[in-house]
Amino acid sequence: MVRASLGVNPWSVLYEELESYTSLSFGTISAVLGVLVLLLWIPLEQKPTLGTIANIVVLAYSSDLGLLLIPQHLGLPARAGLLVGGVLLNGLSVAVYVGARFGPGPRDGLMTGASAVTGRSIRMVRTVIEVAVLAVGGLLGGSVGVGTVLYALAVGPVTQFFLPRFAYRSTPTHPLPHGRTPRADGRRCGGQTGTGRPAGSPLRGQQVGAACRPDTGGCEDCRHE
Repeated sequence: MVRASLGVNPWSVLYEELESYTSLSFGTISAVLGVLVLLLWIPLEQKPTLGTIANIVVLAYSSDLGLLLIPQHLGLPARAGLLVGGVLLNGLSVAVYVGARFGPGPRDGLMTGASAVTGRSIRMVRTVIEVAVLAVGGLLGGSVGVGTVLYALAVGPVTQFFLPRFAYRSTPTHPLPHGRTPRADGRRCGGQTGTGRPAGSPLRGQQVGAACRPDTGGCEDCRHE
């Protein structure tokens, strides 16, 4: 999305603006802010895991590598393709690695944790986070384009669409991405309704909000899906 030059994602707006104030690279700033975002996990009662550390390290190096390999000054069709592909692939990549249940990265953990605590969908929580980061980056003087707005509004729905399709399910004793362990007794999950979901849950169908699934032998708090 950086090379598309049609507006980067909201977090990148913030990274690029901070890059202009420091001697750190884009990827290094991404890693540093990733560590700082972990502080927001404390009230959400989340704990870093292997996936969290891997996300910080891999994202930092892959960001710098991508900027090195992808040429600048491309034509408009190529830039539009990079923009749309960047949004779709980002949502897909979040679904794949979060669904693997090795733990989310700092930013995605903020998303799954807030979703679990508030009972709101991944789509809504992710959109609110992206818009908030976009506002901060814009206030600092960052460059906001059509791609920035597209990403902020689309990545949440894309992520929620793919998550149920890539979420790993084995037994209900495995820790979930937001750090909580699902119940194994199969008795109650929130206030279970006849539809197999907790009373008051805003999620239905493929949104898979805190659903009680008899076929898994218990309740899986999979609101992140």
